[in-house]
Order: sequence, then structure tokens, then C-alpha cells
Amino acid sequence: MEKNIVEIAYTSNNFSAHVPKLPGCVSTGQTPNEIKNNIKDAIAFHIKGMQEDNDPVPASFKGNYELVYKFDTQSLLKYYKGIFTQSALERLSGINQRQLSHYSSGLKKPRPLQRKKIEDALHELGKELLAVEL
Repeated sequence: MEKNIVEIAYTSNNFSAHVPKLPGCVSTGQTPNEIKNNIKDAIAFHIKGMQEDNDPVPASFKGNYELVYKFDTQSLLKYYKGIFTQSALERLSGINQRQLSHYSSGLKKPRPLQRKKIEDALHELGKELLAVEL
């Protein structure tokens, strides 16, 4: 099954998404779940239009495909705001809460090393949670 990236970002009042392999395929939504549903509809509509216009459809969108959601730092922190406190993210990533607040609000954009710290911390947490048995 082919994987296709959907890039998600946070704008001033909602989430937006676009599909790099399908130029012009975009959508918006108030929540991450809404944007995920909306972009699926947008992809189907976009591909149907390409087929009707006899435009080539990227091979990765023929047959079954999987969508991989790539968040920018601000949208990721907004998405998980109700799940992870900034205190917890500080403990996981080693980045202080004030800096995380700047990233979440869009006041500052993290350098690549800081983005990697956040990503690695969340991946490590995910590995630990996958190993939990109750």
C-alpha cells in the first residue's frame, strides 16, 4: 500500500492541509479530525477531476493508498494541547515550557534541532506506551 504525505499546518483560526503529490489539493478544518476527513474528501474529488480531464494521476494514488499526516510544530502542539501539558512536554523533550508556548502560539518557529527533540520525545513515549500491558 502506497503512503502519501498530507502536510497539516495551523493558520490564524483553523487547520489547513495540502497534498504535495496533488498540487492544488487543499482543505481546511476547525479541528485535526475535521481536517483529516475533509482532506480525504478533497483527494477523492481531486483525483476524480484529474481522471475526467484525462490528467495523469500519480501512481501512489492508484489503488489502495495510505495517508501519512505531517504536522508543523505549531499544529502538532495545538492538536495535542488537551493531551500533553507543556510541563509534560518539557519533561519529555527537555525544552522549557516558555519556549514550547512560543512554538504553540506561532510566536517563534523551532530550529530543526528543537523540532527533532520534540519528535524524538514523542516517538520515545509512543514506544514506551506500546510496551505497556494492563
